[in-house]
This record gives sequence, structure tokens and C-alpha cells, in this order.
Amino acid sequence: MRCTILASGSKGNCTVVEGKTGTILIDAGLSGKELSRRLDLTPVKAPQLDALLITHEHQDHVRGAGVMSRRFDLPVYLTCGTLDNLPSLVGKLPSVQIIQPGTPFKIGDLQIHPFATSHDAGESVGFTIEHESFRLGICTDLGIATQLVKTRLQQCQGLVLEANHDVEMLLNGPYPWELKQRIRSRHGHLSNVDTCELLKALHHDQLRAVVFAHLSEVNNHPDMVLKTYREILQAPEWQDVHFEIGKQYDITPEIELT
Repeated sequence: MRCTILASGSKGNCTVVEGKTGTILIDAGLSGKELSRRLDLTPVKAPQLDALLITHEHQDHVRGAGVMSRRFDLPVYLTCGTLDNLPSLVGKLPSVQIIQPGTPFKIGDLQIHPFATSHDAGESVGFTIEHESFRLGICTDLGIATQLVKTRLQQCQGLVLEANHDVEMLLNGPYPWELKQRIRSRHGHLSNVDTCELLKALHHDQLRAVVFAHLSEVNNHPDMVLKTYREILQAPEWQDVHFEIGKQYDITPEIELT
């Protein structure tokens, strides 16, 4: 199973996950044109996609969803709450598949399990994706890592986790106080420290790759992420784990679980 993050951040999010007989796009937060361009830079081209999965309805996750679904005849998998709250820019979706948190489904040889997350959206979800004996967890846009989230992300060999903001940068930054409160709330976004604690709880001997995703351009920086995780990066039990930081303007190096 391969996972390639095409874009990660406040200006757009999109991830490709590829098995042997199933290839999915998770979120489509860039324009259709830009998504196609970035896909052309990877082994997976847009016509090879089997489905588009949506985590929630915010524009940085659905901007190109309508274009991609219509242009490449992609069924769109999303919750009822997400469907009901899609922005008008998405337009008509030719094929909609309603998913329910807690109910797994298959696309090709990919077994997908959606789970509820705590975010200011209609019905947001994260995903675990299983292929053969490997498991990948993708979980961004949540204000708190609930026990459900921790349970669903256990025993993953690969993890894509939100590290949205540095708390001091957020509190001392330019955002209005109301927005700062929303980001720090139980329905906002995880800070670097929050994600560090979650990652410690998820560590196991078979963990092989972690991507820190959805960094805020205003309230975070890769250097701040590395500073937070310095203790982990230097600890012996983490030496076999490969770390990446998700990129906004370029493709993040792929995770391969084999």
C-alpha cells in the first residue's frame, strides 16, 4: 500500500492511497486542474482513480471535488452530514455513496473504516485503510483525540496526523480572539503538543512512518514541529520510524507499507 500526500495545509488537502486493485483520493482541496497536475507527477494518474472520499465539507478539503468527480466519473463517498453541508462551489456530484462512521466498506482491495472526529463540521470523519496485513490511519481536522480516535488508530504501521499549530504562535498571532478560541476548542484543530501526546499513546513496535499534516502557515512552522518532537526523535524506540512533514505547495514523499 502506498500513500502520497498531494497537498497538506490550510490552503488545500488531498491524499492518494493505492493498493493493488484499489486507488482512492481522500479529499480534493485544490482546484481540479491543480489536482490533475500533481497527480501527473506521481505514479497514479487521475483516470486510474476508483473513488473520492471526503472527510468533511470545508473548502480546503472539497474545492476540487465536483470537478474531479465529474471529469473522471468518480463516485464520492461521504457522510450524510457532509453531503448536507457541501458548499455550492462543489456543484453536482454524478455518483454519491453515503458512508456511516463505524461501518467499514471496500474499494478494490482496500478495506476502509471511517470513524467520527470532533470538528466544527456537519459530520467529519477520519479513516483507517487496510491492505493485506498493513494498516494506515489518516486523521486531521479534530479538536481533541477522543478515546474512539485513539482506538481506531491503534496498530497502524503508517499514520497521517494533524499538527496544526504551535499554541504560543497562535495566541500571539494575528488571528482575532474568536478564531483563536475556535481553533483551540474541542471542535477545532490539534496543536503540536496535542499530537505529540497522541503519537506517544499510539506507539508500537510495528509503527514505520508518520506524517505531520495540516500545518497552519500562520500559526506553525516545520521547525516548531521538530522542536516539539525532539524528545521522540532522539528516543531509541522511535529510531525505526520515518517522519515527514506534509507540504502545502509540493508533493510530500510517499509512505510505502510493504
